Amino acid sequence: MRYEIPAPMLAKAAASVPDPAKTTGGLLFEPKWDGFRGLIAWDGETVEIGSRGAKPLTRYFPELVEAIPELLPGPCLLDGEIVVATGREGAQRLDWEALSQRIHPAASRVAKLAAETPAMFIAFDLLAEGDDDLLQSPFRERRDRLEALMAKVEHPLHITRTTTDRDAAVRWLAEFEGAGLDGVVAKPLDQPYAPGKRTLIKVKHARSADVVALGYRIHKSGSGVGSLLVGLYDADGRLHQVGGVAAWSDKRRQELVDELAPLVERDEDGAAVTGESERSRFSGSKDVSFVRLRPERVLEVRYDQLEGDRFRHTVQFERWRPDRDARSCTYDQLDTVAGYDLADVIG
Repeated sequence: MRYEIPAPMLAKAAASVPDPAKTTGGLLFEPKWDGFRGLIAWDGETVEIGSRGAKPLTRYFPELVEAIPELLPGPCLLDGEIVVATGREGAQRLDWEALSQRIHPAASRVAKLAAETPAMFIAFDLLAEGDDDLLQSPFRERRDRLEALMAKVEHPLHITRTTTDRDAAVRWLAEFEGAGLDGVVAKPLDQPYAPGKRTLIKVKHARSADVVALGYRIHKSGSGVGSLLVGLYDADGRLHQVGGVAAWSDKRRQELVDELAPLVERDEDGAAVTGESERSRFSGSKDVSFVRLRPERVLEVRYDQLEGDRFRHTVQFERWRPDRDARSCTYDQLDTVAGYDLADVIG
């Protein structure tokens, strides 16, 4: 048999952990793993790993490709998350930076990183087993079969833990962040698998911070502000770029050009001074230049979590803070979370 890898089922955001009593058939809660979404197809002969964006991931994780035929009891199509953990025993956590390094064009580099920072696969759904197509089966049935399939499977393949207890899910939301996870997911037990549809519910960590506007990129259309670059001061008074704010309306992009004009740094000839932000492996040939602003204007943003000294995802604009002095926008205001061993999450 040969499995066709579908588009993954997606989730919509919620502000709080939902009440299972208000959902027909109830909900099953899972930790929200912070990694690469992966759909693994093992047909008894070959292994394929698909991603959320339909990009093949097979070549980037040779250690998983090797382990899957040895550990799985039979052909199947699994949905889950590819993650990398780092840290000493008893204090491990998910490492997004180490995981993102795995997407590399050189086979020699991929092999080296597979040995140095091996990945794990956390399974949370079973879409097919043998000749049985399970897409139309309710999630409670798919979960039961997943548990039976994975009962004796060992590292680096794991099955995510679950609970039907909302109080436990709320506790996970707080505790598991210390292991690098970024929330919880609620899944209706009576629903079939819905490729590409947002029928699941995700609750992520959300916080706010006051940051300094330090520059902006021109919108890809060539007109208006595309994204606003923001920064924070460290304990030594140095300003660091920590992320960006985007998702402005067309009208607002044009307004921002005029509003920010008094802050634009200019050379002796009156021309706007530009800079270039740090490139990442995801930048490619993308233009990373930006118009520099004098670091004087403060804004409040919503963010979910930090990755090192930067915001993990694009942050959301909340409001301007004319009452705040830019120098008061330091890392000290950001929430820190208690450590939590990843091994205790995996169980």
